[in-house]
Amino acid sequence: MSIARSGVIVAVLALAACGSDPVVTPTTESALSSSPAPVSRPSELSLTGVDACSLLTDTQLDQLKVNSKPRKTAEGCSFDADLTKPYYSYGVTPVAADLEAWVSGDRRKSSMTVEPVQVDGFPALRNYRASADPSDCETLVGVAKGQTMVVQAFPVSGGFGQQQLCDMSQQAAELALRTLKARP
Repeated sequence: MSIARSGVIVAVLALAACGSDPVVTPTTESALSSSPAPVSRPSELSLTGVDACSLLTDTQLDQLKVNSKPRKTAEGCSFDADLTKPYYSYGVTPVAADLEAWVSGDRRKSSMTVEPVQVDGFPALRNYRASADPSDCETLVGVAKGQTMVVQAFPVSGGFGQQQLCDMSQQAAELALRTLKARP
């Protein structure tokens, strides 16, 4: 296992140290599948039956400078900002998978950079392909056992740096999480 991969897994575990959702502990490749450690989140927020287009309110869309109507996609919802350049879009997608799937599971891609973050006390990851011309950034929020809210920011026209896209994605994730937390 690479040192960078071990560091990411250790950091995710450190962010998620005290709950009931198992996360793998990195020491060797064999340990990745056999050493559970708990994930801590302030509460379990189910995405089951949630319309992804309802996770960003009109006020929040104004904050994100989204000017078009939300569009349902096959997996979730897309929110476009295309009034003035540079154009960009957000995607919000509920995924039936635990966060660690992006670190060591079936959603892990060696071409992607994965960095641990927190979103309002919830364990999260930044997921992006590092390149000179950034194409997007995802903030993956572990909202419940077996459920991750994926919030993506991607440019439609040029003019964005990687850090800017990741900051935009995280801001949108924070807003969507706030809406999810307010649901009855």
